[in-house]
Amino acid sequence: MSISIPGIDVDSGRGGGLHVPAGQGVTRWFSGDVYTMRLQAAQTGGSIGIVEASVPPGGGPVPHTHADQEETFYLLSGELEFLDGERTFTAVTGDVVHIPRMVRHRFKNVGLHTTKLLFIYTPGGAEGLFVEGGDEPRPGVQVDNWGPERFDERMLGLFHKYGVEAV
Repeated sequence: MSISIPGIDVDSGRGGGLHVPAGQGVTRWFSGDVYTMRLQAAQTGGSIGIVEASVPPGGGPVPHTHADQEETFYLLSGELEFLDGERTFTAVTGDVVHIPRMVRHRFKNVGLHTTKLLFIYTPGGAEGLFVEGGDEPRPGVQVDNWGPERFDERMLGLFHKYGVEAV
């Protein structure tokens, strides 16, 4: 059914949407986690970035802030312990967590199984850190956790470039 509203002209035949089929996107290994960029800022005029993540038990980032993006998480399966400012809580399958820009946060997989989730950045852009700073997947090789040596001058420069600060 369609409804016509007087005074509103909609070009319904224009198109311009974006379809990213399942399994598509740039995948990177980042500090023991697997991140697939499902939508990047460059594809959406900067409006949004969406990352599909697999986080093994014990995995997750260090506490950090985003200068330019808000970050929303949707848990597809598993559980994560979140830090939001000074507060911690557990989120489980189906939960949504929203973190405003400049709020200190992190998540950690405290469960026994890999957690799958989506990160949604608004506006997009922060996902570029994973593309530029992550490792290309290597078939037949297990994802390794990163030691402190990985957070070198180059990585800290990428954090700065993408408005991320470890705190």
